[in-house]
Amino acid sequence: MAQGDNDMRKKPNILITGTPGTGKTTTASALAEATQFRHINIGDLVKEKNLHDGWDDQFDCYIINEDLVCDELEDIMEEGGNIVDYHGCDFFPERWFDQVVVLQTDNSVLYDRLSKRGYSETKISNNMECEIFQVLLEEAKESYPEGIVVALRSDSIDDITNNIATLTHWLTTRQNVP
Repeated sequence: MAQGDNDMRKKPNILITGTPGTGKTTTASALAEATQFRHINIGDLVKEKNLHDGWDDQFDCYIINEDLVCDELEDIMEEGGNIVDYHGCDFFPERWFDQVVVLQTDNSVLYDRLSKRGYSETKISNNMECEIFQVLLEEAKESYPEGIVVALRSDSIDDITNNIATLTHWLTTRQNVP
């Protein structure tokens, strides 16, 4: 594991990212429950604390103010023990994370998940393209050290269960208990 400014944290921080519909929130909340780490859903945080610059009608979502989000999280992230869940990753400071997990889902599974959410065809199409071209994996690889980025399959309940077990083991063996 790459270590830098994060040497002083007693517990690691993990980022779970991926295209909408890949299981980020499901995985992050179950992992938080298993490890007693704090789950931070960036989409919810943005809504609750008004960390946005308005609504984007084209993409049917808030326009996140990245600076406000980073300011809001700075002290919390320094403490460690956080599981951050968001569909983007390039604006977070590199020093915040000890592991970056990119969840990936088969296109047919992803299409069904997004349809069930009531997404418009345009929004489904945009998200499908992101997954096909592995946009989030590339973004993570460009934004963080090679050794901390890992892609995990998230097609089924079994995949999610296995991912939670793998990540729980990783998190519990990386705590710098004095």
